[in-house]
Amino acid sequence: MASGLCGNNIAENFMVNYERFVLGNGLKVLVHEDKTTPMAVMNILYDVGARDEEETMTGFAHLFEHLMFEGSKNIPNYDGPLQNAGGSNNAFTSNDITNYYLTVPAQNIETGFWLESDRMMELAFLQEKLDIQKKVVIEEFKQRYLNQPYGDVWLLLRPLVYKKHPYLWPTIGKEIAHIENASLEDVKHFFFTHYAPNNANLVVAGNVTAAQVKELAEKWFGPIPKRDIPSRNLPVEPPQTEERRMVVERDVPADMITLAFHMPDRNHPDYKTYDLITDILSSGNTCRLYQTLVKEKQMFTEIGAYVMGSIDPGLVVVSGKIDKKFTMQQGENAIWEVLEEFRSKPIPENELQKVKNKLDTREKFALMNVLTIAMKLASSELLGNADMINTELEEYNQVTVQDIQRVSIHVFRRENANVLEYHAKK
Repeated sequence: MASGLCGNNIAENFMVNYERFVLGNGLKVLVHEDKTTPMAVMNILYDVGARDEEETMTGFAHLFEHLMFEGSKNIPNYDGPLQNAGGSNNAFTSNDITNYYLTVPAQNIETGFWLESDRMMELAFLQEKLDIQKKVVIEEFKQRYLNQPYGDVWLLLRPLVYKKHPYLWPTIGKEIAHIENASLEDVKHFFFTHYAPNNANLVVAGNVTAAQVKELAEKWFGPIPKRDIPSRNLPVEPPQTEERRMVVERDVPADMITLAFHMPDRNHPDYKTYDLITDILSSGNTCRLYQTLVKEKQMFTEIGAYVMGSIDPGLVVVSGKIDKKFTMQQGENAIWEVLEEFRSKPIPENELQKVKNKLDTREKFALMNVLTIAMKLASSELLGNADMINTELEEYNQVTVQDIQRVSIHVFRRENANVLEYHAKK
């Protein structure tokens, strides 16, 4: 892996070396060799997320994140054998993907192949285990989204922002009843529709060789039959033509305001410009939102901006908690003043360069970790080109001051704004 600085520009790309091959059943496999570590990691990314659910049966992708650790057809206990091999594991689900990963001493990597291939082949599908995980997910729904201060923000915001696209519900699901009513047959159908070698990619990174991984992949994953994956034909979100607003009151310590603006998809040429805009607004204590609204005007106790990073057209979000000395309206007006300034005049060149340099540093440190490399290779492969891991930094470096203003003018429009006023009870 090589890196270097190029004057004041963003650093030259890390060159992450990898080999790629595809099994006969459609499983895409990528290998990154790193002899400096005694460990190996496996990352399996399934091309299924909450956007692939039916609107009346939501939360299934997240439920499967739990079910996949409840034992497979031939291996009743997933964690035990992995722990005996010195390994650890975890997973996460989003609206776009479900991702499973494990770390193990490199000499025990075949244990990972054995475990992951068996649960890709078929889960145990026992009613008792389903009932246990349904209870776990329902409790998580209550604790994180209903009983936690500000926990229901995205339960409220998503249906305000999205009217057609299935991003209109969060990963946890639209409502608890959808998980409560999930039958064993529903769960089996979801599994055999989406969990398949031809709907996944596997990345192995660390102290391994490409030849070794190819042999193990053929041995353990090769016999799994490909499945009929339905083509994804999601409804397109229509353009927003007027401001939308929701006002709620909750038992929380401070008023919070959230503005969400529609933006293009993850592969759009302007995606990186949007990403840099939110860094300029919100990355660190010298950024515009913090400097103006927290430090100078002292109107907000905290404020941030970010892009959702979703595969389909997503959101730019600006959100902050308002100091009790100020009203919700004053807080919103202050945010719009910062955004209007962004629209009205180009930012200084050195301000853009500063966030590019920060991004460069973040990427350098991130790519020192083999698990991060595995995850980034997997997500890049899903987006259509694994080599994005080596080209993205240079693409960020090509973003200009003019690009920042052009995109800001387009995105920060009142008719593109979705405003959630989250009032603290008086």
